[in-house]
Amino acid sequence: MTLSSEILDPTWTAFLYLVAAVCFILALKGLSSPKHARRGNLLGALGAFVALVTVFLSSRLENIPWILAAMVLGAALAAPVARRVRMTQMPQLVAVFNGVGGGAAALVALLELPHAEDGWLRVAIVFTLLVGAISFAGSGVTFAKLQELMTTRPVVFAGLPVLMGAVLVGAVGAAAAVVVTGSTGLAVAVLAVGLIAGLLLVLPVGGADVPIVISLLNAFTGLAVAASGLVLGNVLLVVAGTLVGASGTILTRLMAAAMGRSVAGVMFGAFRGGSTAGSTAVSERPVRSSSPEDVAVLLGYAQRVIIVPGYGLAVAQGQHAAAELAQTLESRGVDVEFAIHPVAGRMPGHMNVLLAEANVPYESLMEMSEVNGDFKQADVALVVGANDVVNPAAKTTPGSPIYGMPILEAGDARQVVFLKRSMRPGFAGIENELLYQPQTTLLFGDAKESLTRVLSAVKSL
Repeated sequence: MTLSSEILDPTWTAFLYLVAAVCFILALKGLSSPKHARRGNLLGALGAFVALVTVFLSSRLENIPWILAAMVLGAALAAPVARRVRMTQMPQLVAVFNGVGGGAAALVALLELPHAEDGWLRVAIVFTLLVGAISFAGSGVTFAKLQELMTTRPVVFAGLPVLMGAVLVGAVGAAAAVVVTGSTGLAVAVLAVGLIAGLLLVLPVGGADVPIVISLLNAFTGLAVAASGLVLGNVLLVVAGTLVGASGTILTRLMAAAMGRSVAGVMFGAFRGGSTAGSTAVSERPVRSSSPEDVAVLLGYAQRVIIVPGYGLAVAQGQHAAAELAQTLESRGVDVEFAIHPVAGRMPGHMNVLLAEANVPYESLMEMSEVNGDFKQADVALVVGANDVVNPAAKTTPGSPIYGMPILEAGDARQVVFLKRSMRPGFAGIENELLYQPQTTLLFGDAKESLTRVLSAVKSL
């Protein structure tokens, strides 16, 4: 079964592709701000829908029943996952999307190779094969690390750098042979070598650095899609892939800068012991703990409170309790702000979306550059499930895995209250000296339960 290519003429096809491209650009613009992120997401979905319909109406397609069946199956799988996925699992979902996109681009390139007579077209094909395979395999490892299906520690072994070098040389050699001969067998070899390269590239990365790698692989997938657009002669794929590649690259650099690290240090730091990794070590040093009632007194009679949310808040799904606590304090005349670190949680914007879910006003969500000067005037800094983003070691301890990372200056507040499940360190695997300072008190327990108990105590003041 085929679909005629005469339903839309080339002029209308080009116009609709332009509309889709504009939607993609506006979507990225909207996603740059929590206030407009929902609109941006809808614009991106609209652009994808316009592009899909345009392809159906302007191309001679074969195997229409199979295409429609695949679309229905994909929607049936994706819709329930999208509705049920937790905010804490969003990075894993992004990793899966990256992998699927890169893998699809690689398979399309492999199928197009027998029809490619031009040498430059074969160059685009082998590029798509290699980069798409790297993104697919690497994204699988990032998913496994974040889902704790494997260790989050760097996986290194003797001879790994040599093996990586040999794999890259083999990939370049096989790719050059495909360009010259057009051999499908050699193309499969390029695909296999790309998969191995993706595994070796991501295995040495520690748990705390995995979100940065997800962003980098997102850029890889974008480049693979753009190259597949050259293979298929589809301008919209080139535009969309380039947008994803560029935005992924920018995001990767911003995330690395927010953690005070270089992208090279993230990818290859394990070879010199510099990559961050989770730790289960628990300190036995004494700390000052408190009760929900004592914390409620500190908060209820303060003039200014800054709440620092972290991954622990997301895991406990305590955003609604935090929002209600903020509203209750404000009703008592307390000035309340939320201090958002760029990499709080596991992805940029994680905390913004989480708190927006609980209807926290956008004006109350303060970025690090805006809020750091306010901590000195704050009576209480309430740190909920965060650790590394307020750890002074980033400024005071050269050689620390987080040294150089910009942090929220919670220690400048008159009183610091940590809501923690235990004394386990954060993903960086190092102690937080702020926990042992005289102005710091800890309230142990699940973040949601602790916030609920503190809220109840505040209401009874």
